[in-house]
Amino acid sequence: MKTSAKQELAYHILDRISDGVITNENKDEWHFHCFNEDHYLIGYYACSQWLEEHGIGEFEAAGICTDYEEENFGESHNTYDNSEKAVNMLAYIYGEELLSEIDAETIEELQEELQAITD
Repeated sequence: MKTSAKQELAYHILDRISDGVITNENKDEWHFHCFNEDHYLIGYYACSQWLEEHGIGEFEAAGICTDYEEENFGESHNTYDNSEKAVNMLAYIYGEELLSEIDAETIEELQEELQAITD
């Protein structure tokens, strides 16, 4: 995962904490509430810009998404033929990696680790 994308997603999680969306009471659903409850980013142009800002090519993004599905589900049924679909899946994948890497037990621990990433 690119450092710039990791930092951006860390800020996104911090925003979800500030908004009270993720709490100590819903720890098992942190990933869902941050990266699966709604689209991370909407609009083909905005998504193309996001990929460009983070130095990720559209074919590279599609490959990452397809590989993730094949590794986790044994096959891929999705076609990542536009930037919006690819970016939202990348946010899902990278968000899962980030939360797994941090492995916090409380919101306070999560916030502390995310602050270290964003500093």
